[in-house]
Amino acid sequence: MRLERILLGVGFCALLGGCVTTHSGESLPKTSKSQSAEDAARIHTELGQHYMQIGDLQSALGKLKLALQFDDNYAPAHTVIAVIYERIHDLPDAEVNYRKAEQLEPKKGAPNNNLGAFLCRIGKSAEALTYFQRAVADPFYATPDVAWTNDGICRMHMNDRVGAEASFRHAIAINGNNDEALYQLANVMYLNNDPFHASAFLQRYEALGKATPASLKLGYEIELRLGDTDAARNYNKRLQNQFPDSEQAQALNTNAKP
Repeated sequence: MRLERILLGVGFCALLGGCVTTHSGESLPKTSKSQSAEDAARIHTELGQHYMQIGDLQSALGKLKLALQFDDNYAPAHTVIAVIYERIHDLPDAEVNYRKAEQLEPKKGAPNNNLGAFLCRIGKSAEALTYFQRAVADPFYATPDVAWTNDGICRMHMNDRVGAEASFRHAIAINGNNDEALYQLANVMYLNNDPFHASAFLQRYEALGKATPASLKLGYEIELRLGDTDAARNYNKRLQNQFPDSEQAQALNTNAKP
């Protein structure tokens, strides 16, 4: 399931505060204490993201804790620290911070999607659906297809294939290049014993240059159901060549008989 990236772009001069002299010799007003605190929180969040991206989670966590000391109401810091807590398997603290980010920005798409995705990952699927619907209700949300896709995946966890298919179709209606939604639709069609349409969605997925062990195994199974053993054999060959150590490759290497 996909989280929304938190993009921050604040210069380090924002931490300096004080008056700034213009070319005319006039001085701009000092920033307020609250604005300075938010600027400091933003920059430490940005630093925390940097450390997280290079794999230094300990330093990242330290920067995010410092960001929240400056401004505990800075929502992006709660989101990023939640991601870190989840990565180090501290799920209680992750949940607290995903929820805090949503509470601070309850009408924004990204924090609602992020909370919903987390809740779905920890098995709270029914509650998660509420947040996906709040996410797509935000008219300024840049990527509602992501929330629709996550909604569909969560419904699959609940064995609601009808609802899941509807959500995936919403996603690709918004963004026809949403690879996850295309793969998931192919899987739903296959599970619904509709290999013809499953193959069509998988072809659209592969046209984006995508290939994973799961997608190749699904392609193998779809082609077998269509009765095209040559195509099935080709999927198996690709799987063995590209992902020989994957669970899917091992399973087909043992059981495949096309």
